[in-house]
Amino acid sequence: MKKRVVVALGHRALGTTLPEQKEAVKYTAGTIAGLIEAGYQVAVTHSNAPQVGMIHTAMNEFGRVHQDYTAAPMSVCSAMSQGYIGYDLQNGIREELLNRGIYRTVSTILTQVVVDPYDEAFYTPTKVLGRYMTAEEANEERRKGNYVVEEPGKGYRRVVSAPNPVSIVEIDAVKALMDADQIVIACGGGGIPVLQQDNHLKGASAVIEKDLAAGKMAEEIDADELIILTSVEKVKINIGRPEEEELGEITLEQAKEYMEAGHFGKYNMLPKFSASVAFIEKREGRSALITSFDKLEEALKGKTGTVIK
Repeated sequence: MKKRVVVALGHRALGTTLPEQKEAVKYTAGTIAGLIEAGYQVAVTHSNAPQVGMIHTAMNEFGRVHQDYTAAPMSVCSAMSQGYIGYDLQNGIREELLNRGIYRTVSTILTQVVVDPYDEAFYTPTKVLGRYMTAEEANEERRKGNYVVEEPGKGYRRVVSAPNPVSIVEIDAVKALMDADQIVIACGGGGIPVLQQDNHLKGASAVIEKDLAAGKMAEEIDADELIILTSVEKVKINIGRPEEEELGEITLEQAKEYMEAGHFGKYNMLPKFSASVAFIEKREGRSALITSFDKLEEALKGKTGTVIK
């Protein structure tokens, strides 16, 4: 049996602009292909913050200039970002595999993730999005029912909620492709957040933390390991203090203690640990690895990285 893993790609693996993404994906594809060549069964998810922000800004500017067109809702912007990031990723991975003499289908699944309409996050939006607006434009957003925050000296920006993922709508398709030993790219940007209303799925004005969606996907496809690639080689605790320490291999209980002690940033490392802990708790024998993109090969050999078991 091949070891089944979910790999969550951070911003560094994709770049920000279209040209940056094209270049970044070449290196990313090599990393994913290396895992497949080593015998891993791989599902990939990725961040999309710069990309979805760019799409949101562009679509809203277009709607503002052309009165016959409406602005695009967040769910549509999320879907568009999944499509074009997945397009670059799947082609890059496919090409890299073929260069290594490996033929394997790589597919991107447009993935919807159900969220709870009563999630507390909807009452306290935190994710800043899009360009700076004038006071007049900000008031217009408020009239639409959207949240806006002011950044002194810069202007106003839209802010959206970040609810927790409840379930993945297309999970059976992901499982079927994984069982067929294919490579899957899914839950991009945390997935398209949707509210379930009987048989209808309604797009939510929100974004989902990519790492939490990665953990949920790893759980639902019964993966053996969750790999979260970020900007640091090892996670640190007591940052900026004399007792600052890098974490190597730690237990599930230690991970929980560090979380409760407030060692991790709410919008940075905490979601990574939350996702890892929730995933590992569901079945014995699972593990999670958090490391930097360029240190993955060494981390898989046990030489670096933060491992939770």
